[in-house]
Amino acid sequence: MTMSPVALPRLNAPAPEFAANSTVGPIKLADYKGKWVVLFSHPADFTPVCTTELVAFAKKQPEFRSLNCELIGLSIDSVFSHIAWLRNIEEKLGVKIDYPVIADLDMKVATAYGMIHPGASETATVRCVFVIDDRQMVRAMVYYPMTNGRSIDEIYRLVQSLQTADANKCATPESWRPGQKVVVPPPKTMGDARTRMQESGIERTDWYLSMRNL
Repeated sequence: MTMSPVALPRLNAPAPEFAANSTVGPIKLADYKGKWVVLFSHPADFTPVCTTELVAFAKKQPEFRSLNCELIGLSIDSVFSHIAWLRNIEEKLGVKIDYPVIADLDMKVATAYGMIHPGASETATVRCVFVIDDRQMVRAMVYYPMTNGRSIDEIYRLVQSLQTADANKCATPESWRPGQKVVVPPPKTMGDARTRMQESGIERTDWYLSMRNL
């Protein structure tokens, strides 16, 4: 059976609400209002690439929480399968997974977030990452193929970058890290472009490309 295309969430639009069972009990997206959320899917339990990712997320969890950001995993396996897998990870790898992993057997959450890609699989979620801000708006979406693991450090960096841009009304250059210069928004008029060339306290390459310290 071929699934019909589903509209994907949009950047800077409300994240689709959900209520689902998970490894910590029932959860709703609304429970996380006021916090940032990284919602990520994996294709299946007891698979090697997914195991490495869950472990890496767990190790990075304190740093995500320092950004007021919570982690939520998801696959279409049952909660019993999730529990067995997480217990196996703790036994074999010594890492406890205490963030919730949603059991999305009816695929309602996966469908709402466009996690099922028939070209990859009609019965498993691809590796999706959604960054949802404290107002429950979708701020970033990243899709990976089933064969390749994600960089959890990069996802963490992305949350840092989004929060910095929000707080300072700026943008961040490629591979930006805290402590580095940020991008000053470019001028929008000819007059502003002329003024930009005279501004102090910024590092100019040209009128459209300027950096400053925070």
